[in-house]
Amino acid sequence: MTKRIYSALLVIVMTVLVAVNGYHHQDAMSVLTDDDGLFQKKDNLEIWYTDEALGDYLARAALSYYQETGVRVVPTYVSGVQYLEQINQAEIDGTNAPDLYIVTNDMLEKAYLSGLAVPIEDEEGLVNEQHFSKAALSAVTYQNKLLGYPLYFETSLFLYNETYLHDMAVATIEAERNAAEGEAAQEIIDSAESVEELDMTVSADAVSDEPISEEMILDKELELVPVSMDRILTFAESYDAPENVEAVFKWDVSDIFYNYFIVGDTINIGGKNGDDFNQIDIYNQPTIDCLLKYQELNQFFSIDSASVSYEEVLQDFIDGKIVFTVATTDAINRLKQAKEKGEFQYDYAITSIPQVSDELNSRSLSVTDALVINGYSASTDAANRFASYLISGQGEDFYTLTDKIPAKTDIQYENTAIYAALDEYAMSIPMPKMMRTSSFWAQLEIAFTKVWDGEDVDATLLNLDQTVREQIAKTE
Repeated sequence: MTKRIYSALLVIVMTVLVAVNGYHHQDAMSVLTDDDGLFQKKDNLEIWYTDEALGDYLARAALSYYQETGVRVVPTYVSGVQYLEQINQAEIDGTNAPDLYIVTNDMLEKAYLSGLAVPIEDEEGLVNEQHFSKAALSAVTYQNKLLGYPLYFETSLFLYNETYLHDMAVATIEAERNAAEGEAAQEIIDSAESVEELDMTVSADAVSDEPISEEMILDKELELVPVSMDRILTFAESYDAPENVEAVFKWDVSDIFYNYFIVGDTINIGGKNGDDFNQIDIYNQPTIDCLLKYQELNQFFSIDSASVSYEEVLQDFIDGKIVFTVATTDAINRLKQAKEKGEFQYDYAITSIPQVSDELNSRSLSVTDALVINGYSASTDAANRFASYLISGQGEDFYTLTDKIPAKTDIQYENTAIYAALDEYAMSIPMPKMMRTSSFWAQLEIAFTKVWDGEDVDATLLNLDQTVREQIAKTE
């Protein structure tokens, strides 16, 4: 995720040039005649993508579409570096530019202002709340226009070692029973008026040896899962950890994608759809309180922000060294594969990201990859039809072939962990689209690191707020 953010920063300086080139290209096309051949419908549809994991799925979908419609679709993998610039240059050069392409939702403003994205047609009525969560729809909405078909998403998840909590639930139930038996016995002793009466009462009120059912264990296990950071601290203080456990809670504190939930509910970057630069609210008391709570976590868990990495954390979770962690959706398949290879000896579960505290809510960040129609394509109608075909036919095979979770909500999965990920996605904040605030993510990551390492929360947050507002003023 960090690489994706920094890649966006690298290409932002090209935005004005892309827009100017794009509009000049559009002006040039407007005076050409059909004799030039540029408005002739191509035999093939071109679709570009930047993630190699999509290759097999798109190839199969293209073959199936050809068999059904006779329309050839050519999927093309390209580098994600200066992606929109590559598309724009292909249009200018007259080479095989894409008719549609897959891009993250944070690039939609840039694509739209460059003429490389146009509102979708969606003749089949797929892009609505019947098939997608509000988060998915917000992700592809810019200035009240739907600019893409949501394809798949990435967000952060809260994982816990279910084996450890199962064992703790059993021990807790047994301890509660023993305590109840002790209290009951003491009451009998206190109320008995003679030894004979005591013997009769004990015989009549003997505690049942009812076995502990799995249902009882599950109920207790869910009670033990922390619903806030405060309760994680309480859990850590009282947990009798197995010898293998090195940390109750550990996550990659160096990456903003895994940290954002701390402030996700208290800051506002661009409003609901992340496209309104007039809606900026960073420096406020709830956010200060959230970062103070975040700083408090370091005093207890002592994670080194300079050396920690997501891969290390996830491997520690697989090895049973961590009870709780924050991961991304890729962890679901990673844990499945580790289980199949015998490398993961435990069960795990996914639940909602904990609240910052009992008073402060949390909210994860999400990125949605969408199918976008190239505004310069001569085959936009055909591109929309193929995009609709991909979305309407999307099923569990998309996940099994790509390891990406579809943004659609009406797909059935064998792996129930995916439903938990979809629930978290539905509550998430989509990555904003505004080019004016593109450096915000790098600046916020720096601010989190400073706070984690003990710097003043108020001053750090105020500086971040001023930096973002200055950037908006300059770009304005």
